[in-house]
Amino acid sequence: MKLLVVEDEPTLSADLREYLEEQGHVCEVALKYDDAHQKIHVYQYDCICIDITLPGGSGLDLIDELKEMHSEAGIIIISAKDSLDDRIEGLDLGADDYLTKPFYLSELNARINALFRRREFKGEREFSHGNITVYPGKKEVEVEGERLDLTGKEYDLLNYFITNAGRVLTKEAIAEHVWGDHYDMVDSFDFIYVHIRNLRKKIKQVNGEDPIKTIYGMGYKFTSS
Repeated sequence: MKLLVVEDEPTLSADLREYLEEQGHVCEVALKYDDAHQKIHVYQYDCICIDITLPGGSGLDLIDELKEMHSEAGIIIISAKDSLDDRIEGLDLGADDYLTKPFYLSELNARINALFRRREFKGEREFSHGNITVYPGKKEVEVEGERLDLTGKEYDLLNYFITNAGRVLTKEAIAEHVWGDHYDMVDSFDFIYVHIRNLRKKIKQVNGEDPIKTIYGMGYKFTSS
């Protein structure tokens, strides 16, 4: 995908660009509001990662302008943890996701890929992975044609795994994506183990193969035979 990273901290911008290009993306960087403003009017991007506080202007204004332009680019806010109000305003303006600093580079890449896949499978269209079929419009899941009775969090968890199939997801990445900022208020990640255990159990109950593999010392990977 073609990406634009709007981030004023030079070292972070360089690290993001290097990592995302290593993942196979085409990545450009804008360090200032004016640079980003010019780029979004000249080039087409699949996804734009925007910091809120920029020299010369606000990332929120860029988001607002992208929506006025009817840009089809996905938008991910990357912001400091204490800027909750700005993140909420950004989401209200039309941003698709947000990620709080500091973050793992692999987590940002996973969010970018998940956003791209969500856009591919929007509406009532179904998509499958192995013997699991997901209906995003209805938030329903079937295994071999038999419906799974999932809680909201179990559905979100399964969808996050499927959209990142084949990638190792850390406990921290899973917790922040599915539960948001509130995850850092808990003492342990036991709640993740419980939800994953329940999800595995429900899949096995309908004779499905357990697609969630534990990668010891790292996290989990969603696979299929």
